[in-house]
Amino acid sequence: MLRYILTIFLSAFLLFQVQPILARYILPWYGGTPAVWTTCMLCFQIGLLAGYTYAHGLVAGFRGHPRKQAAIHFCLILASLVFLPITPTDTMKPEATADPTWGIVLLLLKTVGLPFIVISASGPLIQHWFFSASKSASPYRLYAVSNFGSLLGLLSYPFLFEPLFGLRQQTQLWSVTYIVYGICATLCAWGFIQNRPSTKAHSEGATSSPAPTFQNRISWGVFAALGSIVLLATTNQMCQDVAVVPFLWVLPLSLYLITFIISFDHARWYHRGIWIPLTTVSVAALVYLLNQDYADVELHISIQVGIYLSAMFSCCMVCHGEMVRLKPAPTYLTSFYLVVSLGGAIGGILVSQVAPRIFTGMWELHLSLLAVALMIGYRVFQDTRSGVIVNRFWLALFSLFWIQVVFTMSFFLWLHIEDQIDGAVASKRSFYGSLRVYDGNVGKSNHWRALYHGRINHGRQYLDYETFRAKPSTYYMQFSGAGLAFDFHPKRLTQPEQAINIGVVGLGTGTLASYANSSDSIRFYEINPDVETLAREYFSYLKECPADLSIKLGDARITLEAELAAGESNQFDLLFVDAFSGDSIPIHLFTEEAFDTYLKHLAPDGILVVHITNLHIDLSDPVRVLGDVFDLESIWVERHSKRRGEYYSNWVLMSRQPETLNKIKSQDLHTDWEREEARLIHWTDDYSNLLTVIKWD
Repeated sequence: MLRYILTIFLSAFLLFQVQPILARYILPWYGGTPAVWTTCMLCFQIGLLAGYTYAHGLVAGFRGHPRKQAAIHFCLILASLVFLPITPTDTMKPEATADPTWGIVLLLLKTVGLPFIVISASGPLIQHWFFSASKSASPYRLYAVSNFGSLLGLLSYPFLFEPLFGLRQQTQLWSVTYIVYGICATLCAWGFIQNRPSTKAHSEGATSSPAPTFQNRISWGVFAALGSIVLLATTNQMCQDVAVVPFLWVLPLSLYLITFIISFDHARWYHRGIWIPLTTVSVAALVYLLNQDYADVELHISIQVGIYLSAMFSCCMVCHGEMVRLKPAPTYLTSFYLVVSLGGAIGGILVSQVAPRIFTGMWELHLSLLAVALMIGYRVFQDTRSGVIVNRFWLALFSLFWIQVVFTMSFFLWLHIEDQIDGAVASKRSFYGSLRVYDGNVGKSNHWRALYHGRINHGRQYLDYETFRAKPSTYYMQFSGAGLAFDFHPKRLTQPEQAINIGVVGLGTGTLASYANSSDSIRFYEINPDVETLAREYFSYLKECPADLSIKLGDARITLEAELAAGESNQFDLLFVDAFSGDSIPIHLFTEEAFDTYLKHLAPDGILVVHITNLHIDLSDPVRVLGDVFDLESIWVERHSKRRGEYYSNWVLMSRQPETLNKIKSQDLHTDWEREEARLIHWTDDYSNLLTVIKWD
């Protein structure tokens, strides 16, 4: 049995280790948005479906012919070695600015397509071989072993592989381990052939077990799809509000796998009397969280993440527990896994492809919570009809309670959606997230309009008076780091003032354009076309800017690198790095290679201005370390303001020439660093670890 356990464990470990490795590898190429992980998950779910389909077809097509099954799988393993090592090349970097979903799909197919299908097939195929060879032992507990391997593969990534190895080393280690898996799978195939059952035994085993009903098959798929939707919708929400990093991918996915381990290990671990009440309480906490007003109080990151994960875990536990209650006899094992993988893939498609096209907000989480509640009620009702539940009094009591639960939950979920929609002048959702324009204090002298990405404000403008309309607000107020960079640049201190060339990574509402003079030039780099559309249609910063203004669509880093490759160095006097997805950090804009690109576009006496205001992440140390790497003078400007429309802000100003920043320092307009020496957090394209900069306290 050891060879089967080891092979299943290795295949599952590789299956779930490759997901964060490749997603982390290509994340910078597609703007660092949460949708990169969701799209990768969809690709892997479809790959899993392809693997399960292949395993089912191999078993069904060659039942009773172990040599043919073993030979075909061995040939597929050999063919998949052509893909090794699975390291994406620079030639695969995208160029288009449109929805990059299919670009990600094609890239993953080219990189790890066949190896992923092979290891995906190993779960059901090796379990079938084990069941056939052992004659009587149940293979379902091997599925728990598979999920344990998956869990270890996931958890070892952010805590072991990501901190210790660069990305290229990670793909090379994975490729070597895949070869070891191929050897183990070959040994399993040999054991299967040596202990092969006869065709007659197979047919007798097949007829002795009743075939699962169509209704049960539908239930398998629906519960699998709901679990997938809850997982992906929860991950999307957390990544948008915190950061797009493997740590926040791995946490929910690990809990998701644990629910499979618990459910498949033994039927005793899933008890409705325990898990349904736990699900009710945890979902109630999540609904309460969604309806909180964060204008004045922001709950700590650990509390928010804890509530999200508790609700997700309990919902997935119920979905997978109910699914396992309906599992068929081992004879129909491969078809069961095929339907489960199909349900997972459908859930992935609904979240990553359908929801962004039909919803203006992330409402799929709301609908999935309601659907889980309805499916629980449906299954209890079905068990009553089939005679599993015979106590009519408790059934009636549960029914009344559950109707009340569903009604109350529906009311408060709709209340949250209505609150998000109410007051919205415009809404857009795409691969890059959910955008919304709000109006406030309409008809009053302080009538304002704001752009939100998720629930993070990306700029506000006062509309009623020309003086206030042209005034920079929020993080960009006059004495913020942004304002000081304009006021104290050497070209602004001459008489008369000289024209300056301004570059901005991240558009938002275009607030920084309000600082530009008629003789200046300003260029914005923005990855999301919807941001430009909303900034031009609903805000006047861009249209009223007197400077020569241009906007380049596409990932800023890739665009800046392309400009350098074409022989164009912009020689910006001011270059602002101000790009966030919701409140999450596009890490590829904060690496050594990114700063090298910025400095090649910066004039000799130019100022690199980095916006690091964030609720959950402290970027001061990695930015300071990069300043030291490039021998830059760095100052920190932190501002607290209670004046109208002005927010707390946090900026780092950097220059090759110390005298460029001396005026700011001499007037004591900067802030003393919290630590005399920065912690040695040095991010590169090959290595970064966000765990070191999360604000845990």
